[in-house]
Amino acid sequence: MRGRFVALICCLALGPACVGVGKSRAPQTSVEARTDAIVVGAFNFSESRVLAEILRQTITAAGFEAELLGEVGSREIMEPALEQGQVDLVAEYLGTALTFLDPEAAAEIRGPDAAHAELSRRFAERGLTVLSASPGENRNEIVVTRALSERWGLHTITDLQRVARNMVLGGPPECPARPLCLQGLEGLYDLRFESFTPLDSGGPATVASLLAGDVDVALLFTTNPAIDLNDLVVLKDDRDLQPAENIVPVIRREIIDERGPELVESLDAVVSKLTNKALRRLNARAEIDHVAPGVVATEWLEEQGVL
Repeated sequence: MRGRFVALICCLALGPACVGVGKSRAPQTSVEARTDAIVVGAFNFSESRVLAEILRQTITAAGFEAELLGEVGSREIMEPALEQGQVDLVAEYLGTALTFLDPEAAAEIRGPDAAHAELSRRFAERGLTVLSASPGENRNEIVVTRALSERWGLHTITDLQRVARNMVLGGPPECPARPLCLQGLEGLYDLRFESFTPLDSGGPATVASLLAGDVDVALLFTTNPAIDLNDLVVLKDDRDLQPAENIVPVIRREIIDERGPELVESLDAVVSKLTNKALRRLNARAEIDHVAPGVVATEWLEEQGVL
């Protein structure tokens, strides 16, 4: 485990001098550092760590050996690590992963099926396979309180056209300059709000302002546990402003060839249970209750009958 991590860091530090860091797939150069375990990587944020534990524990429950290489870092580190075989599996997000590979292509694709197909094609060129997507996703959401939704009949973002001029939008400070935030709401939905209030990035300040009535409409993230805890209403993105951000395990094709279809079936079955509600519950346990990611994963997998 440590040997593999050291090999990964050294390789990335060398940059182009390290074989295999570029787009083309090269033979693995650290075979001695490998074990028989399937290595699951995690990005450096809470939800990713929980998802990595879910994947790892699912693999071991299916009878395969697995280990966790936690908090590998950003995609600039994770993607070449996957290509080189330093990491075998990671829980990715459709739109973000596709944007990382090709921002222009990602901007033209809407819907999870199209995004999944394009991401699969691009990763296949790198020796990687994209497994089935979860029904849940973590993307920007436009949210109102239950009371406001019922008062004005707000169910979709388009419904805001009738009342936006008398409402205050709250969101991250960069929202006015972002095509997936205020620019998109104005351009695609033709919304004109009374004003915009800069807050945090979908965090406690945004939730508090929404509940206090300081803002009427807010940008949160799909898997924010505050949505369920405060009975907030997510308005349907009925014109597909936001790219699909469903969770997809990305795995090296070599691992599938070696372990067979049983591994894929086990992972697909678990990922299919990752709904938005489930993701919010998992995040609440990790971020609000401060339970360790491994324990959060074990609790949930036991509920699903996997463990």
